[in-house]
Amino acid sequence: MVSPDDTPDYEAIAARLDRLRNVPDEVLAHLVMRDGLCMWVAVPVEVPDWDECASSDRALAAWLCAGCPVIDHCLELDLREYGQATTAVWGALPEYDRRALEPRWRWRRDRTAPDDQEGGSHDR
Repeated sequence: MVSPDDTPDYEAIAARLDRLRNVPDEVLAHLVMRDGLCMWVAVPVEVPDWDECASSDRALAAWLCAGCPVIDHCLELDLREYGQATTAVWGALPEYDRRALEPRWRWRRDRTAPDDQEGGSHDR
């Protein structure tokens, strides 16, 4: 389980999402709807320690999304669609982590070259 004190590395997460920057919103939405475990009410087999999850939104988010093949796609879609207005769990992160991630994600998008088809991080 994730400890409540384990703050995610927001910069690393934002960098990981760079590869999805040129994927159209419709494609992301389709992938999340088709392959997202939460869309099919599939939950991990092992039941978590609910006391630990209750004390940590991060632990609950990690449990809910465990094994999902489209976690990054889901997170990218949420950042694009909702940004700071985000709610609930998306991409294995609770809303307060996504709100903290969003400015770093946006900064990386603003500084990467628009013709970068691979979504890498090239300085201008």
